[in-house]
Amino acid sequence: MSNLDTTGQPPAAHAAVGLAVLFSSAAALGGFLFGYDTAVINGAVGAIRDKYDIGAAATGLTVSLTLLGCAAGAWVAGGIADRLGRIKVMQIAAVLFIVGAFGSAFPFGVVDLTLWRILGGIAVGFASVIAPAYIAEIAPAAIRGRLGSMYQLAIVLGIAISQLMNYAISATAGGARGELLGVEAWQWMLAIEAVPALLYLVMTLTIPESPRHLVRCGREDAARKIIAEIEGGNDEVVAHRIQEIYNTFGAEHVHIGERALFSKSSGVAALVWVGITLAALQQFVGINVIFYYSNTLWQAVGFGEDRSLLISVVSALVNILGTFVAIAVIDRIGRKPLLLIGSVGMAVSLATAAVCFSSATVTTNDIGESVATLSGANGTVALIGANSFVFFFALSWGPVVWVLISEMFPNRARAAAVGVATASNWVANFLVSATFPSLADWNLSVTYAGYAVMALLSIFIVQKFVKETRGRTLEQAG
Repeated sequence: MSNLDTTGQPPAAHAAVGLAVLFSSAAALGGFLFGYDTAVINGAVGAIRDKYDIGAAATGLTVSLTLLGCAAGAWVAGGIADRLGRIKVMQIAAVLFIVGAFGSAFPFGVVDLTLWRILGGIAVGFASVIAPAYIAEIAPAAIRGRLGSMYQLAIVLGIAISQLMNYAISATAGGARGELLGVEAWQWMLAIEAVPALLYLVMTLTIPESPRHLVRCGREDAARKIIAEIEGGNDEVVAHRIQEIYNTFGAEHVHIGERALFSKSSGVAALVWVGITLAALQQFVGINVIFYYSNTLWQAVGFGEDRSLLISVVSALVNILGTFVAIAVIDRIGRKPLLLIGSVGMAVSLATAAVCFSSATVTTNDIGESVATLSGANGTVALIGANSFVFFFALSWGPVVWVLISEMFPNRARAAAVGVATASNWVANFLVSATFPSLADWNLSVTYAGYAVMALLSIFIVQKFVKETRGRTLEQAG
């Protein structure tokens, strides 16, 4: 009797893959919270502006200062993960998500609200480093791209669910300032994040520590057991994998700290700069403008509040569709080809939107804000261009950058290097988010043209500096 099932795989291999998927899914909940936390403010930002009577600049700071918290959290997450372990960092992040959600939902004022949002940002920074790093370290090489892309899928699901929740709560309450059970709708939007955060905390209690971290800590027996479970193979094969991991740390089992990464003696300085550039470009193409400001953006070009919220939901669904495409092909065609396809598609889509916005008529409303209106087919074409941009980003730069920066560094430097690269991602995110309101008021068309130039630049960067890592173990790729 054959020991193979209908797919030609031994049952034990499928059990190992199932465990890897389960562990990766639990870690990816951090990505869901990442997406939810950073996008939920989209539905609340208008109500916050009205409640606290603040202008466009102050509103932009309230939203974007959260991203500096993300950068700070990302910068320190790697060092903490090397000292305490990957799972402990996930648990700390979960607690911070819960506290940040309730604090930002029930603030005393705008300053108080901003501080709670920064705390939530630190949690996002932790999750944005540790989830992709953990998934890379737990996943078998043959499916690491797909499992790593699950993290991006979790992010876009978090974005989509936050937009759906915002839409449902706003519709039920009659607007973001309407009340449900004596609490304003925007407060409900922010508070509900505590529910998935609690689930994340519970799930981290059920998954094992990274085998690479266990080897570094000298816990080889525990690492051997986990590798046998998720990669399979006999004792000799597992022992070889342990030795391969051990060799990448060196005899002293040391890791490289954040500052030391940039020294020539580290041996990874050039790789770190490539990681920083990729992570920053992921934001400089302007993707989060769609999710942080889409509601106010589409109102500005002539769509009503209800339709703008619905368009935000559609964009989130397009994001999910593109991510599923990435999951399906990333381990087949590779990381580099996907990035190049995405760069070309994003450049064309952004240029199309820029041309459409060049025909906008700008007027000033009763409170002194600039309002752009698109006439004829330009509004529809701009909407198609924006969603095409989201689709090309989602099948390429969205998931692939997280996969690459989690697998391109050697074991001894991975946590710190991923942290530094991710911190640059959040700093770039902050710069884009903080400047967009003012740039949009100045010239929306030129702003989108600038994002298109960044997409064109990304083609050169990928072609020149990115090496393919598909199908390699982390020890071979790093």
